[in-house]
Amino acid sequence: MNIKAILQEHGNMLGRIVASYEADPSQQEELMQEVSLALWQALKKYRGDGSLKAYAARIAQNRCISHVARAVKAPRQTVLDDTVPSERAGPEEDVAKAQQRQALLSAVRGLPLPLKQVTTLALEGFSHREIAEALGISENNAMVRFSRAKAALKDSMQAAHGKAGR
Repeated sequence: MNIKAILQEHGNMLGRIVASYEADPSQQEELMQEVSLALWQALKKYRGDGSLKAYAARIAQNRCISHVARAVKAPRQTVLDDTVPSERAGPEEDVAKAQQRQALLSAVRGLPLPLKQVTTLALEGFSHREIAEALGISENNAMVRFSRAKAALKDSMQAAHGKAGR
C-alpha cells in the first residue's frame, strides 16, 4: 500500500489526532506534514501484524507527542485563544455544536498524556483492543485509562459549562 492511499483512507483520522495535540491551524498543518513523512518512512517496517489504521494512529500519536515535547521546551510566541468563535457562519445550532466540539477538544488537550492518547483513539472509533494495540498497552489498561479520561472530561466539561452559565 502506498502513502497516498493510506492518507486518503486515514487522513481525516490523522488530522483529528493532530488537532487534539495542536490548537494553532498553521502548526496543525506542519504537524500533519511531519506525521505524513513519519508514516511514509515507517511503511517499510509495517509487517501487517495488526491493523494499518492502528499502526498509522500510533505513528501519529508518537509524532504528536514529540511535537508537544518540542513546543514545551520552546518559548511561547503567541497566546492561543480557544474561545475564538468559529469562522463558519450558519444557524445557531451549528454554532452551538461548534462550541461544544471546541470545548471538548480543549478539554482533551488538557488531559494527561496517557488519558489523551486513549481518548483521541476512542473518539476515532477504535475499540479498547485496538487502542491497546496502537499504544502498546494491555486491553484492560486501555479500558481503565478511558474510564478515567471520561470522568476527567465530564468534570472539565461541567466546570466549563458552569463558568459559561454564570
